[in-house]
Order: sequence, then structure tokens, then C-alpha cells
Amino acid sequence: MQREHARRGFTISHQKVVLEIDFSGHIWGYTTITLNPTSKDLKTIHLHARQCDIHSVTVGSFEADFVHHDPFAHLNLSNADVHNHPELKRRVYSALSEGDEGELSICFPQEVAVTPSGSRTQAGIISEAATPEPQTPGHLSLPSHSVTEYRQIEVTVTYSLRNPADGVQFVLPSDPYPTRVPHVFTIPSSPDSSRCWVPCIDNLWEKCAWDFEFVVPRSLEQHESLSDDEDEAVETDEYPTVVVCSGELMEQVAHPYISSKTIFLFSQPVATSVQHIAWAAGPFHVHTIPADLSAAEDASGTTQPLMTAFCLPGHESYLTSTISFMRSAMSFYVTEFGSYPFGSYKLVFVEELPTPRYDAATLSLVTVDMLHGEDAIDQVFEARHSLSHALACQWIGVNIQQKMWSDTWLVNGLGLYVTGLFLRKMFGTNEYRYRLKKDMERVIELDNGSMPPICQPQTLEPPDAANLPFINLKSPLILHILDRRLGKSGTSLGLSRVLPKLFLSALTGDMPNNLLSTHAFLRMCRKVSGIDPRSFAEQWIYGSGCPTFGFSASFNRKKMAVEITMRQDAPAFKAHENNEIAKLMMKPVPFFEGQMTIRIHEADGTPYEHVLDIRSPFKRYEVPFNTKYKRVRRNTKRYLARQAAAQAAAEGDADAAAAMDMVDMGFGLEIWENEQERENWKVADWSEEDEQNMAGQTYEWIRIDADFEWIAAIAFDQKDYMWVSQLQRDRDVVAQYEAIAVLSKSPNAITSSTLTKTVLVSNYYYRIRCEAAGALVNCATQKLDWLGLFHLFKLFLRYCYEPEDPKADLFSHTYVPRPNDFSDLAEYFVRKNILRSIARVRFETGKTPPVIRQFLVDQLRYNDNTTNPYADALYICSIISALGYATLSAVPPERGEFISSETGPLPDPQDAELLKLAVSEVDRYRSMDRLIPTFHNVVTVAVIEFHMLLTLAGLVPHDSRLFFPLTREGNYTQVRIAAFDYLFLGKWYVPKMMRYVLAVMANDSSRILRRHVARCACQSLALLVTMGEMKTPKEADSLLIEEDGNGGEKIKENKKSEIDMMIKALRKDREVGKNEAIREFLMPIALASETDSEVRWCLLKLADLLIRGTEEVPPKVTIHLPPTPVTEAPPPIPSVKLSSKPVRAIKSGGPPPKSPLTPFTVPPKLKLVPSGSQVDVSTARNPSAVTPSAGLERRKEVYIPKVHAKASEKRTGKAVPRAQAGGMSLHDLRACQSALSKVRSNKHGALFLQPVDPVRDRAPNYFDIIKSPMDLRTMTAKLESGQYKDRFGFEADFRLMANNAKTYNMPGSYAHNETVALETFFDKLWVRINKTLEAANKDKPAPPPPSTPTIKLSAAAATSAPARASQGSTPAPVPSIKLRIGGVSANGANPSPSPAFAKPAPKPKTKKPKEPKLSEVPPPVPMPPHAPIPAFEDDGSLDLLEEVIAIEREQSQGRKPHASSSSREREREKPAPKPIAKVSPPAIEKNKDRIVTKLVIGKRKKDAVDSTEDEILALATPAKKERTSVTGPPSSSTAPPPKPAEPPAPTKNGVSVHKAREKLPKPSPAPEPPVVRPSAKGKEKEKEKEKEALRPVISVNGKAKKAPTHSTLCNEKKCRELLKTLARVPEVAIFMRPVDPIADGCPTYFDEIKEPMDFGTMGTKLTEGKYSTMEEFSKDVEQVFQNCRAFNPPTTYPVLCAEAVERVWKKEWAKVMERKLSYAEKRSLQGLMKTLVNDPLSWVFREPVDPVALGIPTYFDVIPKKDARDLKTIQLKLNGDKYYSAEAFEADLDLMIHNAITFNGADSEVGQLAVQLRNRYRDLLAPIRGTNGKRRGSEKGTPQPTKKVKLG
Repeated sequence: MQREHARRGFTISHQKVVLEIDFSGHIWGYTTITLNPTSKDLKTIHLHARQCDIHSVTVGSFEADFVHHDPFAHLNLSNADVHNHPELKRRVYSALSEGDEGELSICFPQEVAVTPSGSRTQAGIISEAATPEPQTPGHLSLPSHSVTEYRQIEVTVTYSLRNPADGVQFVLPSDPYPTRVPHVFTIPSSPDSSRCWVPCIDNLWEKCAWDFEFVVPRSLEQHESLSDDEDEAVETDEYPTVVVCSGELMEQVAHPYISSKTIFLFSQPVATSVQHIAWAAGPFHVHTIPADLSAAEDASGTTQPLMTAFCLPGHESYLTSTISFMRSAMSFYVTEFGSYPFGSYKLVFVEELPTPRYDAATLSLVTVDMLHGEDAIDQVFEARHSLSHALACQWIGVNIQQKMWSDTWLVNGLGLYVTGLFLRKMFGTNEYRYRLKKDMERVIELDNGSMPPICQPQTLEPPDAANLPFINLKSPLILHILDRRLGKSGTSLGLSRVLPKLFLSALTGDMPNNLLSTHAFLRMCRKVSGIDPRSFAEQWIYGSGCPTFGFSASFNRKKMAVEITMRQDAPAFKAHENNEIAKLMMKPVPFFEGQMTIRIHEADGTPYEHVLDIRSPFKRYEVPFNTKYKRVRRNTKRYLARQAAAQAAAEGDADAAAAMDMVDMGFGLEIWENEQERENWKVADWSEEDEQNMAGQTYEWIRIDADFEWIAAIAFDQKDYMWVSQLQRDRDVVAQYEAIAVLSKSPNAITSSTLTKTVLVSNYYYRIRCEAAGALVNCATQKLDWLGLFHLFKLFLRYCYEPEDPKADLFSHTYVPRPNDFSDLAEYFVRKNILRSIARVRFETGKTPPVIRQFLVDQLRYNDNTTNPYADALYICSIISALGYATLSAVPPERGEFISSETGPLPDPQDAELLKLAVSEVDRYRSMDRLIPTFHNVVTVAVIEFHMLLTLAGLVPHDSRLFFPLTREGNYTQVRIAAFDYLFLGKWYVPKMMRYVLAVMANDSSRILRRHVARCACQSLALLVTMGEMKTPKEADSLLIEEDGNGGEKIKENKKSEIDMMIKALRKDREVGKNEAIREFLMPIALASETDSEVRWCLLKLADLLIRGTEEVPPKVTIHLPPTPVTEAPPPIPSVKLSSKPVRAIKSGGPPPKSPLTPFTVPPKLKLVPSGSQVDVSTARNPSAVTPSAGLERRKEVYIPKVHAKASEKRTGKAVPRAQAGGMSLHDLRACQSALSKVRSNKHGALFLQPVDPVRDRAPNYFDIIKSPMDLRTMTAKLESGQYKDRFGFEADFRLMANNAKTYNMPGSYAHNETVALETFFDKLWVRINKTLEAANKDKPAPPPPSTPTIKLSAAAATSAPARASQGSTPAPVPSIKLRIGGVSANGANPSPSPAFAKPAPKPKTKKPKEPKLSEVPPPVPMPPHAPIPAFEDDGSLDLLEEVIAIEREQSQGRKPHASSSSREREREKPAPKPIAKVSPPAIEKNKDRIVTKLVIGKRKKDAVDSTEDEILALATPAKKERTSVTGPPSSSTAPPPKPAEPPAPTKNGVSVHKAREKLPKPSPAPEPPVVRPSAKGKEKEKEKEKEALRPVISVNGKAKKAPTHSTLCNEKKCRELLKTLARVPEVAIFMRPVDPIADGCPTYFDEIKEPMDFGTMGTKLTEGKYSTMEEFSKDVEQVFQNCRAFNPPTTYPVLCAEAVERVWKKEWAKVMERKLSYAEKRSLQGLMKTLVNDPLSWVFREPVDPVALGIPTYFDVIPKKDARDLKTIQLKLNGDKYYSAEAFEADLDLMIHNAITFNGADSEVGQLAVQLRNRYRDLLAPIRGTNGKRRGSEKGTPQPTKKVKLG
């Protein structure tokens, strides 16, 4: 990597950059790069330059030719459809890989030649391969050799930037942020952000010296002061423009020609990578950090580096308090680790930095959020840690870099390790060790097998961003334990000797290129300490995982030794024990070796250390005992002396206290000495038995790993009183922390008293006191009579007014706090932790005691901070957070099939009142924060998080409107982030909200927010599914799982399919996967060059989740090559043989075929645009595609009546795009969309982007003057919703908007001038649009009569036109037109009937075209005069219906032999639906001898092979709802909506049963939502219900019996789920209880409403079991909405609420009523499949057909791939719940047999096996069909068992 210059042919020694910055968003400049060629053949160089406009390039003062190609600027697709997102992802990857080589290619002019300048001797080239592991030998040097040097060449590139999207951030004032100070700075917005602002070699390892020259305005307000007096001009220069850059400031001079500009010159002589170059410009306040006069370097005569801090105006006071410690940090680093590697250091605080900090050479850019005032407490720790780490990175991270990407852990870890050492000096050893312990616990939790090693030498890519936080967490801990182990040797001081040598070698040049490798670092450690670190590195650096130890100790009196038993486990290794691949990738360590120090505190109080050498996973150690005492003698002189000293210390004797040398001064506490106080505090003492045990112990306690040398989970078993001794006597904060952690697991009265004493004793470190307060929660149980809670209240009472009665009951006391005083910082943290601990106390039911919630509400209500010198904002936040946590239940609600009621207990009135109090008090603080803002509005953020908690717990309904205003620009960024988090917990995917979210991703001014919203959009979907807001199909129909011994495999299989099911559910959800906003805007945003890189990746992830991508065909991908022109000419017709290949359809409107042969096998599928525009679908360009016969050359025209838009939408769903609902043509729509986009992006259009707000825009009388307001947002909404009839309506609205602006604003004003400019731009644009559309209309053929689009068809298709024309003129929807030629013979003879209509026998083996679908088969020739022409429909996937009908016919013949007839007779006698007019006999006679070409108008289907399985299931499975036909003639132009073909009706005595059926009463279908989802499941269920409804019940005399009405048994669980779903709708509140005429103010309600109903009453009826069927439940829900509409006028609030709830109801009800295979049916079919697979007959059908392996390459020509079936495929579909009836399952088996007979022949061996197998499975299916038929056909059949009963 760092030696790429050898391949590149040159190196860079120096680069100069000159930039002129315009704060409006433009940068001009040039860069001069000094090249050192390394090859005489260098002719072309490649530089990185993205988003730059390159104006000129000179090489050696000669103009040079160059090519600049920015792949991201040309990111486009041939078809920007959202389904093409995989192609976009591939193009993004391609763009990234293209940019690696360089976007700017420069060719050397002929005048410039590479000439040698001499030679130099160079030592052998050192290998730069990946960092070797320690056991590999080091680098080998080659012999010295001479290297030729060449003369330097200067390359100058002149370029400019305009509104850059990456690399540079302009922060400018805007309408939402009018007070922002304009400034600009570089940002690490992407890994390649450096090339985005300067042409360079964007490589971390390519270093050179730099010179910078910046030209900026002298003052940003200078243009305003020119016309003012001199005093004001001086005042505006209070904040002159300042430029800060990496390097040293050489000088600041005035511009020689322009007096209003200033030039800043910087120089960076130290070779630095461009990725470590940064700069910032703006009116910064400059603060010089003074030198430390007491520093050691002054004493030695050295000069301290210059340190300067910069901030924006208004933050000066914050700056001083934030960076006050920086000089001491610099002094510490210089003293401990050597000289500062640069000349100065600068800190710049800026706004809108996408990362918390950006470290560059001599400069750190820090977010302004890091600043804090003098009154801050909590922010101090974070700010000091971050800023001291920024300074440490100058030594390691900027000056010293990783040699390979795998060495990143070392550079990052050393920086954090050095920072920790400084924090130890600043905050103390206790804070340092406590943080180490907490970090170790986090590492142990994470490093359980899921994380890779921190160093992987074989990996050449940068560390994964997901793993980088873990690497940064573990690396400093690894260095810490390495330091401890190196320090074990007598000659070493650990890393304190290694690091100074390391930094010195970088300064002196001994470290090549200042690049550090893991191998070199370990070698230096070995040299300094003399210890070989190879085994350590193998385990902790190159391996993963952490050990787990279990220790136990016992005293052996005979041997006078302590026997310690050790057992070690490796959880990470066990996780991958059986996975060899994971072992190679993750390298988990099976066993950790090393030495561990234990410390035994013996009877005399002396600690003795012993070292355990760990070499095996299990071992028993004998540790010698040193003291002569065999037990702890409590009555010894030493013990009595200690007691006396404690008593003296308690009385105030300072000398005695010092002599104690103890941490715990509890013996002197009043509450532990005064019996009365002990009683008040309920102090517990050890029992006599414990005292005897304590007296008999030979040692006090034992510490394991006392030197902190292991990152391990250690469990040690010793008595409680030993842990208490460790807590009270050991001075190490880690020992105290471990003791508290163990004591908290054994709650009792002694533990509670001990922990309370720990909180009270101020000698303990405050972190330990906080941990003790947290541990008291475990003692707050009913078993201990809530002793822990009593102690917590007693502890907090110290901060409140004392009760009048000292013996008052603390559980009923009102805690009124005294005014806050946070002067004692330790007490401040302890107080906050006591509050958090109190909030964690729970009953056994999981609820918080009411007294705690009232206590927290009181803390908010009575908080007083008037006299406190510190801010209490974060203290208030902690109370709000604790109150939110206390309001929740810690126990999740019970769920399961055995629970009869899932609504849970009714809310307690006291809980409801406390919840109301909490919400009102929290909202009061939100209002206060709005009036008197806290620092960064942290209280508002806490309030939003509080509401999020309540929403997640279901305590309050989610209302997006509550915090929606806070998501807008103008609010503080953290507030907006929290508001968006709340928004994403609800239904943010509705179209309007989705448009807003996508607009924020694309256009928001804050990059931080854009990225956060994009990430949350992906993550919230999974969260909503987990929360149950969006149900997967599996959740909707969960069943009991019966244990049968295969539970593990089933659980594994369920987990594997869980994600697939979730993604499938998301894609099929109308509001998510089918969302219009996603499909319309996602791709344009992702394609835009100004889109942020992280936002683009998140959008692609979102598209992967929600939208099924189209597969790309690799040969058709041509990115760089221009298309080859092909002259399209119709080839000779006789050469076409349609029977050779199956016919497939392609989408119309696509690119023309590139080969003249493709039109023969790909007939076009044409689409009719329902906008009234003329569409020519004639086959003039490709006549043979539709007319294969020579006798079909004549064409006629068929006129189709105009379709009314509303009727079309009503009947065909998505036939007409929403934007064209008003009648606007497609051309007009696209023209208006284009014009609107350009107008919105115009620089003069900013004022018109949103409606006028009289308050915001300070125009209070606007609506008095302007009666018809208009703006671009309103025009966008009207255009999208189809409110314009043509483009002239759109133009009229724009004119109205412009006239309004000119009417309200005075001529010459800013708004008036902007209006005139925008209107001029629109006029020019509109003229071009009009001319283009008029020219396009002239090119079209003459239009037909009004509202009759012309469709030209072949003669065969037009033959039926006269007949169809006479059938009526009722309009019908015309969404699309599909042309099919079915059954046409070569000579044009009449087509023969389809085999499916002739007989159900198997088809011959001969090859032929794709089988015509049943809906495409033309009617038979001998059609009687009275028979109507049946209307068929082709939905693109009816290939199997013919076979399914044949199977059903065979079954019906077996059951009802008298009702059978031939398929031709059935088809002839099959009548059309009743409302359709019949065709006159003459029309049929006239056309009966002609070829009838089918013309079907129906919903257009996507041609995708992937969806064939769902389509086949849709054919073979009965459907959900019968669609009634709409009145209209069955002509080609007025065909009914898409409808599955009906099965042939049986006849009796020559009378069709269909006629009898017309008289039957219509069965009541199940309620379902108004819009049918276009999914495969929906179609399956529609077809099933049509079959069920059309299957008559025939009596003996031929008359139809009344069809039985089927009802569904009431499923109480589903009904309760429905009520719970409805209860989450924000508008449902008014329907949750009965109407009270008096309270609700409607005294006449019961006079008008005779059947009142509400959801609360329905829940009661469910509990009492009053619903017997689901239909009764549905009727009551509908009654609620009906009553609301009957009593309230339209458009009133109750009616709007009813509509909102009803929408949710209809959607959820449809899901509940979906039919699926019952559990028993599925188990039966699975057993059948197992039998079939084991049957010897099935060996041919067990696996899918492989044409290559079996040597039958033509198999898929005969059997379409989508129709291929085998037992494995069928079993997978059955297990995946893709069958919804046994008939569908049987249909697939029949299709498999049919395929075998079709391809092999009935007489072949395979054909005979197929017939035998068919007989076999039909015998097995007979009992299953019998039970199913009984359940469906008989009202007395056994109902399906409920889910509460175990099935099977």
C-alpha cells in the first residue's frame, strides 16, 4: 500500500495549494505538485480529484492534455426504476473502484521529458508485505544498489468547487438558523474526502511537505459597513476572518490588489499525508493558551509549543473553561514521551461536524457540542477525555501511522493508552482503575466469539466500521496488561520505557516513513524488557476471546497452606468448536497461558502475594501460609488497639485517624455507635454463628488477579464476611468494586447495612459509593421487608428537609428536597445514583411501588436550583429518566396460546393517576425548556426519551404529531435526532411522512441528521416488526409446537427463515414495500451526486429490504462502450417458426431490440395509456411478431371508448397513476414534473418552496391582501394527487403564485426582485416545453374521435370488432392491452380446440409452443347462436389452470357421474355473467369462420421468473373473495376486471347449472379491506372463494338448493389482538368507552342510536364469551362506525376519527380472515410427503431435473422452467407455508406427473412410474380430502380445533 509509488512511477515531494474562498459556497484555486519520477517511461500521471471542476493543467509550464472523469458525478441508470437498485449498487461499487486509480489523468506534453539528474546508493528494499506474526522471521535486506534519480517535474492544476457535497462543509445562515455564523472547514465525510477539495494522491501513506495560501474576505460583514460611518466599520471588524490550517502560520498580509481581502500563508515542512491536512476559515475568536511557567521543559531551557484555540463568536466563555487543562496535557506528554513532533497545536470548534472530532497535523477540528461552561459537571469528563486524546494523536496517529491496515489496533490503542495515563494524573488512580475495570467488563461481554482478533495480518482492507469501536475498546486494555506483564521482569519498567524510545525513533528518522507495525513494536518490547512477547501476542493480539476462571480456596491445616483450585474456560472457542471455517476466521484461543498474582490477607493483616503459573485448564495450587496464627484472633492486643484507635478517630482525633490507615471509618459513624441511631437506620449485626466463623478463619480475604494482568471473568467463592472485609479494608478501588458486585448477589440485612455504610462513608471513592447505592436495589425485596428501599430513602433524606417526626414512616413521607447545592461533586453523583437506584425497585409483578413514582414526581415538582452555582439540567434529565423507567413494568406481559385473555388486568386507578401526574410534570419541564433553554436543550431530549419509553410500553398511544415540529430545521440537532427517533417508533412509512423523511435525507442542511435519519429508516423497520407493529405471516398464524424430539432442528430452521419471512412481509405490505413515495423518490435521491455517501448506502439497504430487485443480465451491461447502431428491418416471414420456442412477453416502452431476429420469439405486450393520448400499437415495425401467417397482413382499427378515471380506479386498482387521475396526459405530466423540479432548484425559488406563514415570515396581514395563496409545495402536492387536467392548469397556478408575490411586495424589494427573476426563468423554460410538446403532437397520426384512443390490430384481431361494437357502450377500465395469437395454423385455418377442452388425456410428447393459457383459448368453432362469447382474461400466469381443472373434472366424474359432460360442451354452454349484454347471432355467424385473436384488457403483470411459484399457487388454490362483474359489454374495449376463469359448469338434462345459479342468493363474503393487496396470497384467496361460490348444490330434480352460509368460529385470541391493535390508533380514544350523553354533551344520543356499541363493551363481551362467530364480532365493529356516522355530521372530528380507525380495522380484519392450511392438514401432508419420498417409486422425482447432468438440454424448452416440479421443491414449499389448501398441494403433484409424461411419453419407463406414483399419492390423499371436504361442505363437520388444544 505505502509502496504504490513504485507502480505509479513517481513520488511527490512537495505540494502547494492556493485557494480563494467565497463564503457563498464557491472555492477557486490551483495546486502545484512537485513530482519525483522513478521511471524514465513516465508519460501519464493519475491524480485523485472528485467533485472538482478542472479548468486547466500545465506540466512544466506547458499546457497538457487531461481527462477528468468523476464516476459519482455520472452515476445514472438507463432505467431509473426502483427495482433496478441492484444495478445502482453495482455502479456505486464500480465508481469506488474506478476512483482508486485516479479521476484525473494527465498526459505529459512532448516538450516535457523525464531526464536523469544523477544516481544515489540505496540499501536493499525492505519487504513491505503484510505484518508477519511474531513467530515469522524479520525483514531481510537486499544488497545495496544504485538508483537513478530524475529531475523534478511541476504539475499545476487549476480548479474550482461549487457547493461541494463531500470534503468541505459550508455552514451558512438560513431561514431556520438566521443567527448562524458563516464558516467553512474540511470534514472527513467519506474515506476519500481529501480528493474532494484538492487534486492530490489521496493515500494515507503518500506524504510530502505542504505550502498553503488562502485568500478570504477581510470581514464577512464588510459589504454592510461600506456605506456606514467609520465607527461602525471598526465595530464590524471585531471578528475579522481567520484561517486556521495544518502547519505553521508564516504570515498574514493584505491582498495587494483588493483591499477587502486578506491572504494567509501556511507552511508544513514535516512530510504529511493529505488525509491529515485540514483547514477552517471564518470569523473565529482566537484564544492563546498560555505557557505553563512551572513546566519541566522551561527549567531545561526548551520552548513550549504554541497552543491556540478558536471558537465562533458567542462561545468565548465556554472556550476558556473547556480548554483550561490543555497546557498541562501538553506538559505531561512532552515530559513522559518526548518532544512534540510539530511546531504548534491548534483547536478549532466548529458547527455541523459529522464526527465528534477530526484530527489532522497540528490541528484538531472539534464539534461545538464539546464546549461547556463553568457550571457544568458531567460534560467535563467527556470533554477532557476527548481533547486530551486529540492531543495524544499528534504523537501517535498523525506523526506515526500504521504500516498496514491490520496495525490499526496498535496506533489507536497507543493513543488511547497514553490518554489514559494523562487522565490518571488528572483525575487520580481510582478513576483510572475504575474505568479500566468497566472497560474490561464490556470487552468480556462482547468478545464471546462474535468478534474477530484485533489484528489480522492476512487482511489487507481497513477494519470494518462495525468492529472499530470494539478494537478501540480492547486495544488499550491489551497494552495495559502487556505493560503489567513486562513490568514483572526486574530490569523493565513496562511500556514507560518502550514508548519514549518509540517516539524518539520517529523524530530522529530511525522509523522508516514513521510507519509502525505490530511486529516492530513487539520486537522493541522484547529488546527493552528482555521478555519474549510471542505467546502473549498469539493469545491476545492475533487471537480472539477472553478466558473465564473459576477459583475456590480452602485452608489445609496439616500443610499450613491454602489450597486454591483453578478452572479455565474459553467461551469464544466453545462457540466455534464445531465450525472449522469460523476457527480460521475468528482464531478463538482455546486456552490462555500466563501468570496470575493472588494476594492473601492473612490473620495478622499483612498481605502476601503469590504468583500462579497457569499452564493447563485445570489445576490445584498449594500456596504456603506465612503467619504463625492459625486463626484470626479478635481478642488480641492488635485487635483491641485497632478498636481503640477507631473510637479515638470517631471522637475527632486526627492522629488516631491517620494511624488507622483504613478506608472504612464506619466504626466512628454516629449511626453505628449510637444505639438509637442504629435502631432508626435498622442496622443489622452479624449473628453469633457468623462471629464464631469469622473468629475461626485463618485469613481475612483473598484477592485474585491483584495486579490487574488479565482480561477475564473471574468467579471466586469465599464467605460474605470476607467480601465485607475486602470492601472495608482493601484500599484498591477494583477490590472494593468486586466486593460490592459479589455482595449484591446475596441480599440480606447484613449486606444492606454494609452497603448503606459504604454510601455514607465519604472516604470511599465516589464511584464505589454509587455502585453501593445501585447494589442496594437487590436488598429491596418483600422477603427483606423492603430494607434496601428503606435505606435508599434514608440516604436520600439527607438531601431533603428533615421530617418533624424522627420516627416518621419513610414510605409515606413527602420528600421535599432542599435547594440544590452541587459544590461537593462526589455528593452530586451519589445523589443521582440513589435516584436511579430507587427507580429500579420492583414488586414481584414487575411494577414499581406507587410511593417511588410519587417520590420521583415530587423531586421534579419541588426542585430548586436558584442558589446552586452549577447547572442542574443533567440532574433534571436523570430524574426524568428515572421516572420513565419507574413507570414501566420490568416483567414483560405474558404471551402464549394457553392464556385465555391477553389484554392484561385493567389499569389500576392509582397507576393511571400517577401516570397522568408524571406526564404533566414532565411536559411542564418541556415548556420551561422552550422558554428558558437549557444547555443544548438536554431537558427536551430527556422529555422525548421519556415519551418514547411510555410509547414502547404501551402506556400512552404513539402520536407522531406530538414531537413532529421538533424534527424541522431550526431546532438543535440533538433535539431533532431525538424527535426523529420518536417518529420512527410509529407508522412513519405512510406516504406523506415517507416523503418528508426522504426529503430530509436529500436536502437537510445538517449532514449529521441526514445520516441519522437514513440509518434509522433501515433499523426502525426491524424494530417495528419486533414490537409487533408490523406482523409477519408467521406471527399472524402462530400455533402450538408439539414436542416430538426434533425441537432443536425446528428452532434452527425457524430462526433461519425468520429474516426471510420478515423481508417478505415488508415487501408485500402496501404501506411499506408498496409505498408510492419510496418507489418514486428513492432512486432519484440515491442517484443524485450531492447525496451524502452514507445516506446513499442506507437507501440502497432500504431498497434491498423493501423492493425486490431485478436481476441483471451480465452480457447486456455496457457502461463505457457506446451502443452499436443496428438497422432494424423486418426479416422474411417464412423463416419464422413460432412452434419452436415458447412465447414470452416483454414490456413495452423499453429499448428497441438490438438484433433483428428477436421480435419473432418476443411478441410485445402493449400497454394502453389511459390519459386520452393516442397510442399506436401497430406492428408496422415488426409485423411478424403478431402476424406470423401470410394471410394476416391487412390491419383494421378498433376504437375503444374513453374510460372514466374514477370508474377505472374503482375497478382496476392501479390502472391509472395517481398523478394522472385528473386527466393529464403522460407527456404533460412529465413536462410539469420537469419544470417544477427546475423551478424548485433555481436559486431564486427559495422564497416559494413552502406556504407563507404570517408569523414565521412576519407578514401578519398577508391573507387579508392575498385571498388565493399558492406556493411550489402546494403545486407539487396538486400535481402528485392528479388535480391538474392539463399543463395549462399548472401554468395558471404558477402565474397566480408570481402575481401574489408581486401584489404583496413592493417593487424593488428583495421578494419582488426574486419573483421577477424566477418568472423570467419560468417563461423561458415554459416556451421550450410548449414547443417540444407541440412538435411531439404534430409527429403523431391524426387523432381519432374525442376520447377514443386508437389501437391498430391485425385482421385476425379485428374480425370480432363489429360484433363487439354492438354489445353496448357502457365504459369499462382499460389499463393495459395484451395481444396473443393462440392456436393459429400455418395456412390460416380455424384453430382446433385446446386439448384441455377436448379431453383430459395426457398430451403427446411432441415439442410445441408454450401451452395457451385457459383464458387465451379461443371459443370452439361450432358455437350455437344463443351462446354468448365468454370473456377470458390473461393474467400472465394461468399455465397450470388447465391441468387443475382436468383433475377437478376427474374427481367430479368419480363423485357425480350424472353431472359430467365434455369440456367442449361445458364451454359452449357456459354463460357470461348476468350484467353483460349478449352478442347478436348475426355477428357470430359473420365471424365464426375467421380466426379469433384474443384481446384482453387487464392488469399488467411483471415478467419475472422469480414470482412464478406464487403465481402457480394462485392458480391452484381457491381464493378469498368473489368479485362481482361490472355492467358492460364483454368486448375487447370493455372487458370486465381481471377475473379467474371459472371451472366448467356441470349440466343436467342439457340445462346449464349456471342459469340456476343466477337465482341463488349471494353468499355473504367475509369482510375485507376496500383495497385488495396485489399479492399472490390475495389472488389465491379470491380464486378460491369464486370457486366455492360458483360450485352449486344440485337437487334431484335439477333445481339448485340454497347454498349453506358458512360462518367462522370466533377466535378469541385474534379478536383481542384486533382490539389491541385498534387501541394503539391515536384517534381511537372516543370509541374505547360507552357514550355518556351527559358527560359527552349529547343528550339525544340514545334517541337516535338504538344499538350503541364501543370497543370497551366488545372486550367485555369477548370475556363473557358472547361471540360465537367472527362475523358477529365484525358486525359489532361495523356498528361502532355506523353509529358514529349516523349521529355526527360528515367531516366532523368524530367522523374523521372513525375513518382513521376503520382504515386500520379493514386492513387488520383482512389479515385475520386469511385462510391457511390448518395444523392438522399440514402435518398430514408432511407425513404424506415423507411416505412418498421413502417410496421406491419416487426415486425419479426426488430431486429437481438437471438438463446438463442428465443429458437432456431441451428439457426446459418442452417443460417451462417455472412449471418444473419435483418432490424436493414441493416439500420446501409445504414447509414454507406456501400452500393454502390440500388441492393446491395436489395440483403441484399432478403437475409433476404431467411434466414427466409430457416429456418422456406415457409408454416410457418414467411415464409408467409416474402413473404408479400418481395412483399411490391419490390413495394417500383420499382420507385427507374426505376430512377436508366434510369440514367445508357440511355444517355438522368437526370444526378446526382452536390453537389452545394440542393438535395431532
